[in-house]
Amino acid sequence: MTALSKYARLEATGLWRAGPDEQRREVIVSIGDATLVISNLKDQALAHWSLAAVDRKNPGLRPAIYHPDGDPSETLEIPDSEAEMIDAIETLRKVVDRGRPRPGRLRLYGVLASFLVVAALAIFWLPRAVQDHTLRVVPKVKSATIGAALLKQIERVSGVACTPPRGRTALAKLGARLSAGPLVVLPAMTRPSLHLPGGMIVLDKTLFENYDSPDVAGGFILSELVHRDVSDPLADMLSAIGLRENFRLLTTGDVSDAALESYAEHLMSQKGQPPSTDALLARFA
Repeated sequence: MTALSKYARLEATGLWRAGPDEQRREVIVSIGDATLVISNLKDQALAHWSLAAVDRKNPGLRPAIYHPDGDPSETLEIPDSEAEMIDAIETLRKVVDRGRPRPGRLRLYGVLASFLVVAALAIFWLPRAVQDHTLRVVPKVKSATIGAALLKQIERVSGVACTPPRGRTALAKLGARLSAGPLVVLPAMTRPSLHLPGGMIVLDKTLFENYDSPDVAGGFILSELVHRDVSDPLADMLSAIGLRENFRLLTTGDVSDAALESYAEHLMSQKGQPPSTDALLARFA
C-alpha cells in the first residue's frame, strides 16, 4: 500500500485502555505493516490493530477515539496535539475502505447485467426465435388462408379482384405455364405486382390492358417468383407485424384484422424492387 510507506516512521503518544475495567495508560502509537501498533514507553508492543478493522468512536471530534471494529471496550485516544497521526489514520482508513468490495453495489451491477441480458434476448433473440418457430408450425393451408385475408384488405384500396370466367381461365393457364400458383388481378394497384403468403401473386390490370401480349405480365410474374424464392412472404409479414401478432398466430392460428390492414397498407406503399438480374435471367431461361 503506497500510503503506508508515507507514514512508516510516524509515531505519536496516546492513551490506551485495554478494557472497560482497565486504567488508561500512556502509549506510543505507530503505523506498521497494515496495522496500528500500540507500544508502552519501553517500546514493548501491547497490541496490534488491523487498519482494516479500526473504527472511530467520535468522527470529526478531538481528541480522536478509536477502537477495534466490533470491540468498543478497547479504546485508543489520540490528543489534538497529535493531529498528524490522526490525519494519517483517517487517510489509511479511507484507503482501506475504498479497497473493500461493495456487496450492495456488486449486487446492483449483477441485477443490471441480468436485466440487460434479458432485455437483449427479448429485443434481438426472442422475436426471431418466435418467428422461426411460427414459420415451422404454420401449415401451407393456413398460410394460404392468411394470404386470402390479406388480399381482402388490399381490395379495400385497390378494388375487388377481376373475376370473369374467361379471365380466370386465362390466368389459370398463365399460372400453370409459369408454375406460378394462383394469380389475381386488381383494378387499381399502386404497384405492378406483389406476392402474398400462400403463393398468391397479385397483378395490376394495366399489365394486361396496356399491352397486346401477356409477356409483360409474365415478366412481372417471374420477377415475383424470384422474390418469393429469396424471401418467404409469410416471414416478411411476420417481421413487419411484430412479436405480439407472431404470438397470436402461434397460439390461436389467426392474425388480427388490424395487423392485416396495417400490413396491406405497408405493401401498397412500397415500390416493387427488381430482383437480381442473374436470378431473373435464370427464371426466364
